[in-house]
Amino acid sequence: MRTHRYFLHSAAPIAVAMMLFGLGSTHAEPLVYIPLGEENQILAIDAARDAEVGRIAGTEAVHGLAGTPDGRLLIAGSLSARPAGEAPDKPAGVSEEDHEAHHGMSEKTSEKSSEELVSTVSIIERESGEILRKVDVPGAVHHVAVSPDGRFAVVTLINADAVSVIGLEDFELITTIKTAATPNYAIFSQDGKALFVGSAGAGIVSRIAVDGWTVGPKAATGANPGHLVMAADESALYVTNDGDGTVSEIDPETMTVRRNFEMGGMLHGLDLSEDGKTLFAAVRETGRIGRVDIDSGAVSFAELAPAPYHLRTIPGTGKIYVSSAEEPKFWVLDVNDLSTISEVKVEGTAHQMVIVPSS
Repeated sequence: MRTHRYFLHSAAPIAVAMMLFGLGSTHAEPLVYIPLGEENQILAIDAARDAEVGRIAGTEAVHGLAGTPDGRLLIAGSLSARPAGEAPDKPAGVSEEDHEAHHGMSEKTSEKSSEELVSTVSIIERESGEILRKVDVPGAVHHVAVSPDGRFAVVTLINADAVSVIGLEDFELITTIKTAATPNYAIFSQDGKALFVGSAGAGIVSRIAVDGWTVGPKAATGANPGHLVMAADESALYVTNDGDGTVSEIDPETMTVRRNFEMGGMLHGLDLSEDGKTLFAAVRETGRIGRVDIDSGAVSFAELAPAPYHLRTIPGTGKIYVSSAEEPKFWVLDVNDLSTISEVKVEGTAHQMVIVPSS
C-alpha cells in the first residue's frame, strides 16, 4: 500500500560529523546510541566501559531513535516541527547549496500550505555517521520503531494523531496512518506482522496489521499510556500508564488487560530483564525504579533521583542504563540489586536508547 502523501528529499547523502575515539570494527560489549534532544547530538557509548566512544552531529532535536537489526542504520526522528516548505537549520559543515538541494526547496515544496507542519527523519549509516537520506513526515516525531526484518521504520507523530511508515529499502515515506489521540510509543511483533501503538490521549493501545497498515483491535489501558515492551515469547505486552502510575500487562492476541501493577507516581521508561523474568519501570515522579517479578506480580522499588526517565537493560552486561529528566546524566545500575555502578555525565537529556549488539 503506497502512500497518499510524499515529501521531497534528496538522494545524495549529507556528510556530518562522526567522531570516534578508539572504536574499531569489533567490540566486546554492545554499543548504546543515545540521542540528546536539543543538543542535536547522538552519543555512542561503549557498554564495556560505560564511556563515550563517538558522536553523530547534524540531527535536530532527536528524541526518538531506533536501529535496524543488522546494525547498519540508525533512524532518528526530530521533535522539532516546522511549516512545510521551510527547510530545517543548516547543519555545521554543510554548504548552503548542498543544504538547499538536500531539502528540495523547489517550487513544488514552496507551494505547500504554511500551516502544514513537518519534521525530518534522518536515515544514518551507523558506522560512518553519514546521513544517507532525510525524509519529511507530517508532524513532530516522538519515538521510532524498526520492524524485525529491517524493512520499515515507524515514527509516532504526537501532535498529528498518526504514525508514519518509511521504507528502509528505498527510504520513501510509504504511508501515514491515523491513530487515536497522541500516539506516544510503537513496537513491532517479532514476526513483523503487527505493530502496537500506545495513544496517550485516548488511553488505549492499538494493534495495526502491517499487511495493509490497517488499524485493528484496541486495549483500554490506564491514563496516558507511554512506553511499550514485549515479552520475548510474545505472551505479554507491557505499557506504562504515565497518568495514573500503573503498568498494564496486555494479552497481545486478545488485546485485553490481564494485570495492572501499581507504581505510585508518573512513569516513563520501561524494559524487561534479559531473562524476561523481571520488569523495570522508571517512576519519574517519586524518584524510584519499580521492579516487578513477572511470575508473582510482586512489586518492589529502589531509590533513584532525580527524575529517572528513559530506561534500557543492556544485554550481556548485567547493567541497566537510566537517564535523568532533570540532570544531564545517565545512571548505570546493577540489574540484580539496582545499586548504582556509576553516573555518566552528558550534555542535555538522554532519550530513546538503541543497543547495537557486540560483534
